[in-house]
Amino acid sequence: MQLNPSRLIKVSALAATLVATTALSACGSSSGAAAPINGKNCHKVGVLLPESASSARWEGKDRPALLAALSKTFDPKDIIISNANGSDDTQFTQAQAAITQGACILIVAPHDSAKAAQIVQEAKKSQIPVIAYDRLIKDPDLNFYVSFDNVSVGKAQGDYIAANYTKYVAAGKNNIVFINGSQDDNNAVLFHDGVHKVLDDLINGGKLVSKFETYTPNWDNPTAQTEMEQALTKTNNNIQIAYVANDGMAGTVIAALKAQKLNGKVLVTGQDATAAGVQQILLGNQNMTVYKPIVKEAQGAADLAAALSAGTDTTTLASATTTNGSASTPSVLLQVISVDINNVASTVIADNYVTKAEACTGVPAGTYGPVTCP
Repeated sequence: MQLNPSRLIKVSALAATLVATTALSACGSSSGAAAPINGKNCHKVGVLLPESASSARWEGKDRPALLAALSKTFDPKDIIISNANGSDDTQFTQAQAAITQGACILIVAPHDSAKAAQIVQEAKKSQIPVIAYDRLIKDPDLNFYVSFDNVSVGKAQGDYIAANYTKYVAAGKNNIVFINGSQDDNNAVLFHDGVHKVLDDLINGGKLVSKFETYTPNWDNPTAQTEMEQALTKTNNNIQIAYVANDGMAGTVIAALKAQKLNGKVLVTGQDATAAGVQQILLGNQNMTVYKPIVKEAQGAADLAAALSAGTDTTTLASATTTNGSASTPSVLLQVISVDINNVASTVIADNYVTKAEACTGVPAGTYGPVTCP
């Protein structure tokens, strides 16, 4: 039998089309299924962390917590975790690399809340959902936000100062300094707003006098020490309260106070419940920290990723909203715990967030509130 040449051409073209279609359908999926859209049937997740210099939490707490939480749904080999080490350009490149490697859901703790919008837009091109983790990404196209109620972080710090400042002040000696975090981190702005919601009435009423306030670029600990030294010089060491946004900066602020023999005589706040921060609390150099159970935060992000992959409803998971430009971003907002010498054992240490051995490292043997160090 002789084939019609024109029919042979049509059959060959159809076969080529089928081969091409099959190849395209297989992209992004080892099973040959269509590439995931909006996270549905996604099996590979990219996690982007911001830095590690200002706080030990990102590598010491968040990375293992996210890996453990995501591994309940995703194969560990399909979880890509990167750290930008303080570089916006690096974080964007890492996002592109994760997408190239097949990540179809991104969990991003942005280094810069505004500049990370380019990550959201890059992901949007491929219909990849982005979950902002801990820090908001300022882009109305952001899909989800998982964090703590960050205004309440500042309020917790402010509430502690309001409840305890009278133990440190006297006539003509009621001065406070504010060492805020990095202004390009939306959380730092919210912490600032929260603490001022509590303390502005005390300042306006003359109970406290604000002598110095600054944001600290990149949450840089040495810069925070320089800022505290400047405040001490400006006031001739007449400082009674130091609002410090996190434990890392509190450590260097304490170093500045120690150089003037003022450590333990000035009320100092912190945040993150780091091992170093807890040690300073036991030593009496730092008064409080804010404990944010990161395991719950990581699980919140992982639960959203799992729901997106399964194609199930996310509204019960992300029941809150956060204003984000012209949009309201569905959010998971967790509560924080104020920690001082009185409850450090029943919170941070009891949860094994900081072990007793870590808390007692470098602390002389003795009893510190409910904690006894060998």
